[in-house]
Amino acid sequence: MTESTNQSLQELKQALVPLKNRPEDYDPILQLGRNKSLILLGEASHGTHEFYEARAQITKRLILEQDLQAVAVEADWPAAYRVNRYVQGLGEDTSAEQALEDFQRFPLWMWRNTEVLEFIEWLRAHNDSLPPERRVGFYGLDMYSLYESIDAVLAYLDSVDAEAAEEARRHYGCLGHMTDEQQYGLGVVTGRRPSCEDEVVAQLVELQRKAPEYVRRDGMVARDEQFQAEQNARLVRNAEHYYRAMFGERDNTWNLRDEHMTETLAALREHLSARAGKPAKLAVWEHNSHLGDARATQMGQRGDHNVGQLTRERFGNEALLVGFTTYGGAVSAASSWGGKVQHKAVREALPGSYEYLFHQTGEPAFFVKLGEDAPWILRSPRLERAIGVLYLPHSERASHYFVSELPRQFDAVFHFDRTHALKPLDHVSKWLDETPETYPFGV
Repeated sequence: MTESTNQSLQELKQALVPLKNRPEDYDPILQLGRNKSLILLGEASHGTHEFYEARAQITKRLILEQDLQAVAVEADWPAAYRVNRYVQGLGEDTSAEQALEDFQRFPLWMWRNTEVLEFIEWLRAHNDSLPPERRVGFYGLDMYSLYESIDAVLAYLDSVDAEAAEEARRHYGCLGHMTDEQQYGLGVVTGRRPSCEDEVVAQLVELQRKAPEYVRRDGMVARDEQFQAEQNARLVRNAEHYYRAMFGERDNTWNLRDEHMTETLAALREHLSARAGKPAKLAVWEHNSHLGDARATQMGQRGDHNVGQLTRERFGNEALLVGFTTYGGAVSAASSWGGKVQHKAVREALPGSYEYLFHQTGEPAFFVKLGEDAPWILRSPRLERAIGVLYLPHSERASHYFVSELPRQFDAVFHFDRTHALKPLDHVSKWLDETPETYPFGV
């Protein structure tokens, strides 16, 4: 190590805030978020215990100390809205595990895990002591639930306007009811079936037109139910476009998905602000690849944008972008799409990566502020690791690393040097709590 590198590493050590498993560990991020309305909390994998635990602890403090009004997550709107009803004391579910039952799409462990279960029970207990207008919600931002959202729109209209429900069935009848949304997109692109774009747009417009009539009668609950139905109709419109684009050549499906999630976040913020009579404050839980500003990564160079970039562009200084990283340990992930979740060892980070540099500090866990305050050693482009629902260690460099400028990508980062696998709720008779003996080569 050269003298200048050693000096830069010392600068990094002086800038970081060690995490000691104390309540005050999260004071710095609470301070940064004090005047922000959108706190975007990432994760470097969909299966790491420490990331989920830290996000939950930060979010609890935001709720208790800064009047956070909602948590918006990388999940389908209908499944998350069932959880929302539970945490607000509505619906028929009697436990968090029961409320999470609509999460049936791969990967189950992403939201059906012990950390989310504990947070949902905590949120329900917190809300039970509050009046309805102050209860904290739980919402999904994603767009894969085409047919589930159709069912939700129809169920809502059946309860408020039988005639409108029949009209909606005619509009949505164009889509049919397939077991796989991709069949619809492929059928349109190959000319085997007509596009339903006009019908799903017409249904959204009609639902919005009648909104004042539907909410006039029953106050806040009616407004919330109308909003969830309208959001489902918006999702159907965007998902119809997405599944057509999946098999076409003109539209970038990554961009369509993140545009939808940003649009949903903005609509949710507007709805909650109107309900509370003041600007709403929300926490967002998604992967780093969605919440870190794409302009600071290889994604941006190839024309992709994401929620982090779009949120900064739309809301400016209202948004706080927070990333999470790890050097090694274990993760819950699959080896193929739709495959079973496995307890996998995470290889030690590659030399030249941010994670490898963070490991050189010798701190087991820490927080560091970025942006203009970032230490100089972090300002040069480096490799960064991203593990999604799949972890493929044998092709790790190609599958899981990209080049980024971390201080431009995030406003702050939490690093956990050795991490543990998230514990799923489903189909796992025994889950290891320790890194396997085959680490770092086991899969």
